[in-house]
Amino acid sequence: MKKYLYIISSVWGGVSTHRLRSFLTMLGIVIGVGAVIVLMSIGKGTTQQILSQISNLGANTIFVSPGAVVQGQGGVRTAVGSATSLTLPDAAAIADNIGGIQYVAPSIGSSVQAIVGSQNVRAVVVGVTPEYEQVLSIKMDYGNFISQDDCDTRARVAVIGANVATLLFPDSDPLGQTIRSGNNIVTVVGVMKTSGQSMTGSTDNEIIMPLTTLQILSGQMKNKNGDLVVSSIGVAVTDSKLVKSVTADITALLMERHQITDPTKVDFRVDSVEALLTSISTITNQLTLLLGAIAAISLLVGGIGVMNIMLVSVLERTREIGIRKALGAKETDIWMQFLLEAAFLTFTGGVIGVILGWGGSSLITRFTTLPTLMTPGVVILAVSVSVGIGLFFGFYPAWNASRLEPIKALRTE
Repeated sequence: MKKYLYIISSVWGGVSTHRLRSFLTMLGIVIGVGAVIVLMSIGKGTTQQILSQISNLGANTIFVSPGAVVQGQGGVRTAVGSATSLTLPDAAAIADNIGGIQYVAPSIGSSVQAIVGSQNVRAVVVGVTPEYEQVLSIKMDYGNFISQDDCDTRARVAVIGANVATLLFPDSDPLGQTIRSGNNIVTVVGVMKTSGQSMTGSTDNEIIMPLTTLQILSGQMKNKNGDLVVSSIGVAVTDSKLVKSVTADITALLMERHQITDPTKVDFRVDSVEALLTSISTITNQLTLLLGAIAAISLLVGGIGVMNIMLVSVLERTREIGIRKALGAKETDIWMQFLLEAAFLTFTGGVIGVILGWGGSSLITRFTTLPTLMTPGVVILAVSVSVGIGLFFGFYPAWNASRLEPIKALRTE
């Protein structure tokens, strides 16, 4: 027991004797660990925010959107979503022929300049059916959402997002007031709660009106068969366990309706929130690891600094090593002393780095829009890596010290 206490006291003596040198040695580890903590906390915070926003739609939600189209003899494909391949009859067919579906919500969209008196805003106008509220989990602040009667009568009514309400009606209640866009006028019947920005968009800057109304106002776009075109079809499944089978059924049904036999040439896309969550989670986790790896480069540099200082320390204390070995110290005792000294430096640097990294993450969250998330796993990983670097880069100096011959060491000036 006394031997180990002596080794520990020797470690502390070696570190405290050259305080400035020890501090500068730890500084590389502090910066490296702090950078790892900050960057990985940003990566994990961003991942959590994105996944939380998407998961709010529910794991039982499926979105059908137009695909790309091939133009000309060269086979040039346009952007995804540019095809006019989804129609109202497609939405009706999905609702009528596929089991396990709770809601089907076709929608169309465009951009308009909305005007109220001297106020105006560029907004996205979306034509929907009543089911759109359930499929996208829309929450109303006050007023009512679009009803089936509004769709049947092609009523010129609108539900507006939180930002639109604030910009167009800064000092008054929007309900019952009118919004003008060109020669078209609609009456506000409801205001949605703020939803924030997500991967699937935001309702805050939207003006929602009956699908049938917007089709009239926008000229009722039709495909080559004369069917009314829609921008997307949202589908809510009764049970999240049925998402994969319903996705496959929708794909097969639309391929049959669009007379497509080659799966590689489909003119639509069927994406589920569940699949989107998995895909995004994989990508963001990889990006988080990449950020951590970039920050870990500074840890590597710090480790090289530790090895350099430990080699200098061995050289300076050669006579001390010779005396200890002459008095009966074993090679393992010398080896353990210097190895623990390196580990102590990097462990202390790791702890300080965690504290600074936590503080940096907190400041980023407070003063910027970047989300951060500190997890015990990140802290444990950072400290473990810092200690591991100390053991790895301290091994050779410690081994070198333990192999010194006592007589040669005692002769060293």
